[in-house]
Amino acid sequence: MKRVALLFPGQGSQYVGMGESLLAAGAEGKALLQLAERQSGLPLHRLCRQGPLEELTETVNLQPALTLVSLAAWQALQKAGVIPYATAGHSLGEYAALAACGCLSVEKVLELVSLRGRIMHEQALANPGTMAAVMGLSAGEVKALCAQVEEVVQPANYNTPQQTVITGTWEGVAAAGRLIKERKGKIVPLKVSGPWHSPLMRGAEEKMAAVIDKLEFAPPHCLQAPNAGGRLSADPLFIKEELKKQITSPVHWLQTIENMLNEGVEIFIEAGPKNILSGMVKKIVPEGRAEIYNVEDTDTLQVAMRGLDA
Repeated sequence: MKRVALLFPGQGSQYVGMGESLLAAGAEGKALLQLAERQSGLPLHRLCRQGPLEELTETVNLQPALTLVSLAAWQALQKAGVIPYATAGHSLGEYAALAACGCLSVEKVLELVSLRGRIMHEQALANPGTMAAVMGLSAGEVKALCAQVEEVVQPANYNTPQQTVITGTWEGVAAAGRLIKERKGKIVPLKVSGPWHSPLMRGAEEKMAAVIDKLEFAPPHCLQAPNAGGRLSADPLFIKEELKKQITSPVHWLQTIENMLNEGVEIFIEAGPKNILSGMVKKIVPEGRAEIYNVEDTDTLQVAMRGLDA
């Protein structure tokens, strides 16, 4: 049997109308929606279905809304018989991955992401900043250039061999951007509401870590790859400790996918809105080395299942 990795997206994958067919498909989707609205105290169905996009994209709303849709996609895959060999999520997506691997219950994950959204929003208001994607330079070059800047700036996401996202104060990201352009790299500002995965988020990380510390993580029924290093593990204590430092640590996505390939993963399925992670995986995985699918609605679920059954 081929080894399957389930991947869950983070902030940036949202759009109005996301998850509608999955949430309407049977009693499971409706029950999940009710649970998510109860845990978050938010009108998630209205936000996902009608928006407006500006309101949906607010971190407080987006984190539980996006997690809801990702969990609905996982629920549909699970019902279709897909059994993961490994799970991982990009930033926020790590929480959905923890439910999919069995470390945390769906109910607890929805509670945590709702809290995470509120805490991160508060921290971003207190310590504003921004992020930008860098292309055309290696991760090592980007990290070295950030180290030359006096203001706060560091790599936030190691996405692909040629794309690294940086994060920090407005001044820090601008200064790093000038150095990157001098090296003939390309820098693209991102529309974000905070300097995610930077030291400016330390207060939010400490608050989340205090909550996580009180939880008991169950042994996962498959491998799980925390963002903080991208190393696959079945040790619940290790997975828990890595999650506690996630908010200020860079997302090691490139390393995550490479480690999954080394573990013999042959199928990658992105479970959640859009196909941003699928696009990244295609830039990391050698051609012909693995099958890559994204499942965001009932139509893409059918496409993926036809491919898996072939």
